[in-house]
Parts: sequence; C-alpha cells; structure tokens
Amino acid sequence: MKDELDRLTKLEKQIKAGGGKERIQKQHDSGKLTARERIDLLFDPGTFHELDLFVQHRCTSFGMEKVSIPADGVVTGYGKVNGRTVYGYSQDFTARGGTLGEMHAKKICKVLDMAMTMKVPMVGFIDSGGARIQEGVNALNGYGTIFFRNTYASGVIPQISAVMGPAAGGAVYSPAMTDFVFMVKRTSYMYITGPSVVKAATGEEINDEELGGAMSHSVKSGVAHFACDTDEQAIEDIKKLLSYLPQSNEENPPDIPPTDSPDRRDSALDDIIPEPHKTYDMKTIIRSIVDNGEFLEPCQRYAPNIITCFARLNGHVLGIIASQPDYLAGCLDINASDKASRFIRFCDAFNIPLLTIADVPGYLPGSSQEWGGIIRHGAKLLWCYSDATVPKITLITRKAYGGAYIAMCSQSLGADYTLAWPTAEIAVMGAEGAVAIIHRQEIQSAADPKAKEKEKIEEYRKLLYNPYVAASQGYINAVIRPRDTRPTIIAALEALRNKKETRPARKHDNIPM
Repeated sequence: MKDELDRLTKLEKQIKAGGGKERIQKQHDSGKLTARERIDLLFDPGTFHELDLFVQHRCTSFGMEKVSIPADGVVTGYGKVNGRTVYGYSQDFTARGGTLGEMHAKKICKVLDMAMTMKVPMVGFIDSGGARIQEGVNALNGYGTIFFRNTYASGVIPQISAVMGPAAGGAVYSPAMTDFVFMVKRTSYMYITGPSVVKAATGEEINDEELGGAMSHSVKSGVAHFACDTDEQAIEDIKKLLSYLPQSNEENPPDIPPTDSPDRRDSALDDIIPEPHKTYDMKTIIRSIVDNGEFLEPCQRYAPNIITCFARLNGHVLGIIASQPDYLAGCLDINASDKASRFIRFCDAFNIPLLTIADVPGYLPGSSQEWGGIIRHGAKLLWCYSDATVPKITLITRKAYGGAYIAMCSQSLGADYTLAWPTAEIAVMGAEGAVAIIHRQEIQSAADPKAKEKEKIEEYRKLLYNPYVAASQGYINAVIRPRDTRPTIIAALEALRNKKETRPARKHDNIPM
C-alpha cells in the first residue's frame, strides 16, 4: 500500500504541475494566472474536488502517441463559492496551449452535465490555443458537444465564462452562448479570425487587442459583459455576480439580511431633475434607491444610453433597466434594445423581479438606425417585457414619449405597478414636434408665427406635460414624491413576491430577429 500511495502522490504532483515550471513562469510573465491558481481563487479554500485528473488524450496521429498532456489541458471539478456549490473548468495554457481535443471536451461536457443534474451554476475559464489540430474532426466534434450543452443548460442554470487568454475560431462560441462573459484587459482576446487572416483576406492591419481585446468587446461588440484589469479582479467580480443569482431556475435568488432601512427616504431626489433639455446621471437615482447604494452593472461600457444592473432592495435581489439621460439623452437605439432585451430574458428565466426607470425621449433617429434594423431590434424589447412573468415595476422620472414610453415596460406590456414622479411627461412626442403637426396651419397663418408657435408649445406642455392625464386613465398607479421612491418600490415588491402567471402552452416563442 505504501508503494501505491507514493505512486499516487507522484502522479498527482506530476499532473498538477501542468506544463512545468518554465511554462508556468511564462504564464505569470504574461500577466496571467495558471489554470489551477484561478480555480483556487474562485472556490472557497479546501472545497474544490477535481474530477478526471488522470484523463489522457487518445490521439495517435502525427506522433501524438508519444505526447503526454497533463489532465489533457483542462482542470474540471466542483466546490463551494461563498458557501454554495458551483461546477467549473479551467483550461491550462501551460499544457499544450490548452488546446481542445476529444477527451478535453468530454471533461468539460461531464461537468456541464453534472451541473445540470445538480441544478447549480457553471463557471468556465477559457485560455486556449483552440482546436487540437492533430485530432481533426474529433476536436471539432468536441466543440459541438459543448455548444449543445450550453444551449441545453440555458435558462436552467447560470453559465459564466471568463476569457483569460486567447479564444479563437470555434472556441469563441461557447462563451458567447453563456449568460455572462468576463474578459481581462491586455491578456485576453476573442475573434473568429485572427489579425493575420484578416490582413490576408482584406488587407486591414490590426493587432489582437484592437481586433478582439477586452475593451473592444466591452465597448464595441457587446460580447463581453465585464472588462477587468487582472485575473484576480475578474474572479472577484464573478463571485460578486454569483451572489445575486439563484442556483437554478427552480430557486429564487438568494436573500440576505438587510442592513439598510426599508423606510429610508432621500430628500435629495426631490431636486435631482434639472431644467428641460439638461441631463443628469440616472445612476445617482439608482444608488439612492437600492440597499447601501450598491449595484453590479454588466455591459457598463456597451450601449451606455441604457443601464442594466443587479441590486438589492430590503435584502431581495432585483434587476434594474434604466434610461441614462447622460448619454444620447437616454434614447433607445439598436444596441440599447438588444442589451436590455437579453438582460430582461435572463432575469425572467431566473426569477429575478424587474424595476424599469424611464426617462426616454424616443428612439434614436437616422438612416443608420433604420437600415440597421431598429424596427426588429426595438421589437425585441417590447417582446421581452411582454413575455416576462416576474414582478415588473416601472417608474417614470421625467420624459416618456411615444413608442419609447411603451417599450420601457408600460402598463400595456404587463407592468404590475406603474409609478411616476410629478416631473413625468407622458406624451406621444415632444411639445415642439406635436405643435408643428397639430397647429401647423394656425401657426403659418398667424401675424407672428414664432409667437404663436411659442404660445401653442406652452399650451401643449401645460395640458400634457404631467403624469396626471395618464393617472386619470389608470395607466399610472401612483404619482409619488421622489423622496419616497425607495419605500414605495420595496412595498410593491413585497406585495408581488408571490406573483404567479401562466402563459399558453407552446414549444417556444419566436422572438424578432
């Protein structure tokens, strides 16, 4: 037995050493942690249990029968994150570049299957040179089996991907199919075709960071939800994100004992709305409303004209979608519609109530938006709000015009409780545009057209630029003092906690493209 135990210890040590000291040092020199260091940081100390440590590839082509790849280039297993079970995998770039082959993929699929069986979240660290070319179609099939499981698990368990090195070609699709993607600045990148192929095909010269770096994907493409400075920060943010999420769609998100009074009022909100045509930061309002002013914002840099974030009210998790008047005046556009729509669907899938805060003048005008498909992209937002069955509360702080009023979770889209501040302006369009249509002939025939136009604009504003017309028709349930926003929303959420809504049986809906 002693000999066998010594042999086991030796084998474990060899495999856990990955590609060896030289390659580990190279990983560190490039600003990256190793696969096992990432696992150690994610999981609570002493709780991680590794699976399939001794798995080896079965390839015999191109001399691969003589090549040993420790753990076949990926660490897999399960453990506790903040006391709750999570499954995970971490690709080992020091072991043959973390390339994916048949057995590598099977290890990932196994933990995905186990996470689904146990109904717990899945976290994957991607750091790979891509498909193991020597294994040919077996490597391609491996990617396919992972994609299938990502789809199968969607909406059942939270799936989080952290791209912490290269991800190219087919390797990018698994992260893109998960719920949240983290990237690390200057050390991670994702693209379908790399800079050399781009140059050969188009003549464009571009480097890895510009083509597929963390900032490119968090600002321009929206593929990355979080762009972090280091591996350590990314892992800490993953833990924070998990703290807002349920283990699966069969549970509610985790409550915590509140440390902020549910009756807290903020008189500063009474003066936050500026003069017409001036901006303000919606995040100031969000901080005032939520517990301790804390929230976690995915896609912070992408489509900043709309805010999506997780927060707590009286210890209970909720998702917030809010216009941002500080950027594009809070207009809805293609990217904002897509960003908000996916966030709504995630929250609805995982039983997270929704709070919508609207200060929206309309959809962004222009040919680029029309030709880019703002009609179908904007329709997604209408669709997702209508489709969501979680509690939905809407607050209008200032403007809510035209179709954008409807799109920001109006009562007609199924909002359970609609609120407005006294400064809310609910109308088909802005006063200037409305007057130009309604009183065009009267203005043109007036002795002083400009004075007449000014008179009619003021008349329109007095008539409709308030929340009371909508409230008189039952479209607004309550007009509240801004200082009372937090306790009012907390009371509404408490009343809606046991909401159940059944929809017609169907295989699935057909969301606008």
